[in-house]
Amino acid sequence: MTTRATAGMLPLLVASLLWGTTGTAAHFAQGLSPLAIGAASLGFGGLLQACIALPALRSARAQLAIQRRTIVVGALGIVVYPLAFYSSMAIGGIALGTIISLGSAPLFCGVLERLLGTGKLTRRWWVSAGLGIAGTALLGVSRTAGQDAMPVVVVATSVGLGLLAGANYAVYSWATARLLSAGVPRGAAVGSIFGLGGLLLMPVFVITAHGLFAAAHNVLVLAYLAVIPMFLGYLLFGMALTHVSASTATTVTLSEPAVAAVLAVLIVGERLGVYGWCGIALIGFSLILLLSPARPRVKPPVRGDVKRDRPLPVPDPS
Repeated sequence: MTTRATAGMLPLLVASLLWGTTGTAAHFAQGLSPLAIGAASLGFGGLLQACIALPALRSARAQLAIQRRTIVVGALGIVVYPLAFYSSMAIGGIALGTIISLGSAPLFCGVLERLLGTGKLTRRWWVSAGLGIAGTALLGVSRTAGQDAMPVVVVATSVGLGLLAGANYAVYSWATARLLSAGVPRGAAVGSIFGLGGLLLMPVFVITAHGLFAAAHNVLVLAYLAVIPMFLGYLLFGMALTHVSASTATTVTLSEPAVAAVLAVLIVGERLGVYGWCGIALIGFSLILLLSPARPRVKPPVRGDVKRDRPLPVPDPS
């Protein structure tokens, strides 16, 4: 792994840790719809991204106008992702919802990059993503078995919403990376996509936030979700995308389901079982594989390509 790629890993891992707290934080919101929680977290968080990026947005407005289709596609991904993500967790539990949403994102992102011809997936990425996805699958099995087993319909609904969230996670990750690769400054790229997405989420919040004052701490929960995991987390995510591809970024963020699962067990009281902890171990192995430096490939010498076999330079007649 290059020094450039390594520089993007630390902010990705920190962002993943912050994102892993979202489900546990949302659990303490009382009387609020998951749609309201999702719209508030990424809606207000997205608007904050746009506010701090105003100077960059003004200076890059010509570039952004050229890339307006990419911005709209990314913003639509921003709109759908939190609504599906928080709904999946509300139906199937924190661990299962996070696992499916984030575990499927690398697969969707890799397929998207492959179809659009914007990236090449290495063998290391495939192995790492495979281990991570296998780990998330084990975590999911642990949540749907044992004494706390959920009905098939509930599991299927949670999984379907999680897959929808994962697909849209990949969409806005790809859109952000595409803007960066087109030369749009990081602040303008992140601010434009997240700002437009946040603006589109505001009507959803207004319509669904009827339980906002059902508990005194609901406002604090939403403020935490908007400022810490969403605003700060995605600020770090945008920084990381200047160094790594969207597919690598979403693979690294497979650590988020593990963090979310551990917090769900320790704080919320969900049960994982043996399969769940084995899944967390597989996710750890996938990250180690992705982060470990690759061996440089030594090119075998070509016959005649040695110093003594090379012809002597011909003197310049001039």
